[in-house]
Amino acid sequence: MKIAIGADHAGYELKTQLKSWLEAQVDSLKDLGTDSEESVDYPDFAHAVAGEVEKGNFDLGILICGSGLGVDMTANKHAGIRSALCWNKEIGKLAKSHNNANVVCLPGRFISVETAKEILDTFFKTTFEGGRHNRRIDKISC
Repeated sequence: MKIAIGADHAGYELKTQLKSWLEAQVDSLKDLGTDSEESVDYPDFAHAVAGEVEKGNFDLGILICGSGLGVDMTANKHAGIRSALCWNKEIGKLAKSHNNANVVCLPGRFISVETAKEILDTFFKTTFEGGRHNRRIDKISC
């Protein structure tokens, strides 16, 4: 599994804390920034990650900002991206099993590192159920 990860300044600390754990979980992890807690614009990193997943260069994306909302909204502007804001493992499971999400967004200011690991572990291990969910996903694109 190839993963692209990105964060703004508010998500930088959580991203940094997750990276070594993620490297042990996946085949390839590419960090697309940011590289400090200096204020930056979250859309720059959300577009970078979503764009790489959209092009098929990575299987999944992980985005982190303060609330998770900004990166989620931005990622979902890309065709073929189904981004989900996840704040617990149950939402992570549903995002993958029902919505076939390919980008998971985390609220860096509101969850712990352990909760983030639980969300991501569940997300990675969950498979898309297909069936009735295919019909619904087909209706998402405009």
